[in-house]
Order: sequence, then structure tokens, then C-alpha cells
Amino acid sequence: MTDESRDALLSGYRRFREDHWPEARAQYEALAADGQKPHTLVVACSDSRADPALIFDTAPGQLFVVRNVANLVPPYEPDGHLHGVSAALEFGVKVLNVSRIMVMGHAHCGGVNAMRYGAPDNCQDFVAPWVAQGAPVVRRVCEACAPEEAERAAEEAVVRLSLQNLRTFPWIAEREAAGTLALSGVHFGIADGVLRSLRDGAFVSLAE
Repeated sequence: MTDESRDALLSGYRRFREDHWPEARAQYEALAADGQKPHTLVVACSDSRADPALIFDTAPGQLFVVRNVANLVPPYEPDGHLHGVSAALEFGVKVLNVSRIMVMGHAHCGGVNAMRYGAPDNCQDFVAPWVAQGAPVVRRVCEACAPEEAERAAEEAVVRLSLQNLRTFPWIAEREAAGTLALSGVHFGIADGVLRSLRDGAFVSLAE
């Protein structure tokens, strides 16, 4: 860790302790004593510009967030291998009993870009096989639309793919069918701050 990054982190922590902690202390103490009860599980991208807690202005304990490259949900595969996203889904649904799972894509996503053009040469160990699962869908979508629309269309396609894969988890599909769990997809515009929600097959702006 560089001195610059360390200083930035420590400065942020000091602001948290001085400005936020005095008012939030009771809330954190209650969360420590009572445990977390988030209402929504968010599958978001790891991109530093698209933070679900900031975008939705939520308090600690409200969101259970899973972040990875390109907000991907792999299909249900209980094969005994290591599945970090699936483990988080299982815990969020079965233990925390969230009432909603939201997949949040975003503009200018490097992971989706890697699906279109290939992962960087120095990211072949893990990034390349990870984004490969979305590449066929992304390529089909891009071939069917105008070049100027391809980037957003690809990002939206990955949100749809993750929602499709969520429904391959039997305990998610069962709860959705029973009306106790809702699935939703959104796309965040980094430059304009506009959130667009998937409704009836199309992404619709939620901005006022």
C-alpha cells in the first residue's frame, strides 16, 4: 500500500469517526446486538464508480451487497467447488431472508467491455474465464443493434443474463413464485447519475 492510499484511507476513517460516528453510534450498537436484517441483496459490479450504498442512500444494515466483475450471477451449480456469488446468494436468501434481489449494472463497465473485446492480456488467470460466461450473450446483442447503442445494450444484456441465472437457483425461483422474493434489474449511468429500471423488457429511467 502506498503512503498516498494509506493517508487517504486514514483521513476518511477520521472523518467517519468525527463526523458520522457520534450520530450513528446507537445504530451500529443496535446492529451489533441484534444482527443485520437487510431488505435487499444487491449484485453489483466491483467498479469503484458505482457504489450501491451511495446510489440508494442507504444506512448500514439495509443492503447485503455482492460485488464482482460485471455484476455477474453464474447459474446454479452445487458441485462442491468454490462459488463466492452463489454462497452469498444462499446466505442472503436462506439466512437473512431478503425480500428482494437486485442486479445493478452500470455504464462504461470494463467487465462487459472485456466480454466484447476480450480480457486484458495480463488478466487471463481469472478475469478471462469469468467474463467468458457472458460473452456469447453480449456478442449476439451487439450484432443486432447499432454501433452507438452497443455499449449500453451489452451492459443491459448482462443484467438480464444475471436475472435469468438467478432463476436457476431452486430456492430463489420458489420464493419468487410464492411472492416472498422479488427480482429486479437496474442500470446506473455514471456520467448523468440516472438509474434505469428493467420493466416489461425495457430499461426505463427513474430520474425525476
